[in-house]
Amino acid sequence: MTHTAAVSTPATGRKVAIITGSATGVGAATALMLATRGYNVLINYSRSEAEALATQAACAQAGADTLVLQGDVSVDADCRKLVQATLARWGRLDALVNNAGVTTFTGAANWDVLDAPTFEHIFGVNAMGAFFMVRACMPHLKAVHGCVVNVSSIAGALGIGSSVPYIASKGAVNALTLYLARALAPEIRVNAVCPGLITTRWFVDGIGQEGFDKIKAVYEQTAPLARASTPEDVAEAVVWLVDGARTMTGEIILLDSGMHLGGKVTVPGKV
Repeated sequence: MTHTAAVSTPATGRKVAIITGSATGVGAATALMLATRGYNVLINYSRSEAEALATQAACAQAGADTLVLQGDVSVDADCRKLVQATLARWGRLDALVNNAGVTTFTGAANWDVLDAPTFEHIFGVNAMGAFFMVRACMPHLKAVHGCVVNVSSIAGALGIGSSVPYIASKGAVNALTLYLARALAPEIRVNAVCPGLITTRWFVDGIGQEGFDKIKAVYEQTAPLARASTPEDVAEAVVWLVDGARTMTGEIILLDSGMHLGGKVTVPGKV
């Protein structure tokens, strides 16, 4: 794990959040929103250092003190180092957002071709990483009646998605959310959000711009609300669960423009 120093000095009187996988996309949007709401933030990345530093600069401009740390959440020791660095910097931890995630885009027709290392890597980051992070953060979150938000996916709720290990890992995250909500109550709230299609480079990198445009068009034609989510759409829900929702725990919120409803309904006689 490498450590990039923050660009500002510690700010007092602010809450503290760790957001894994927060160099880009939903994680970056969440870090910035929390920064504007009075949180200091630990920004974690695995490969995207330049983007992580850009997110750090935006959060610092919003008034937050920041740390940028590289780490692989599928490695328990890295998770513990993220928490140790947070406590060393600020002496407290109020919120954990488990956002780090990976997949492979194999498609439904090729579900049986994946090798064991690929399956293990995806499950390790998405599911085991969430578990490791909660375990490392738990005593510190308990001390302040903090919270955990797991960024899952409709893949785990509907059994659809980019690959079998991704679907399985997000199903595990949803089950873990329910278990931990019971196990960590009343001191820690644990909830999850399950986005559908998000307009981030994650999908474009996986299937190309043309493939993404086709999927987006079908999604927007099918979903009742006729739109894909932006990173900010998802971040708004995450931040509400972190900074509000004081009596909510064990909830798995679907943020999919109504796709889970099975598509639009044609009303007889309606033009």
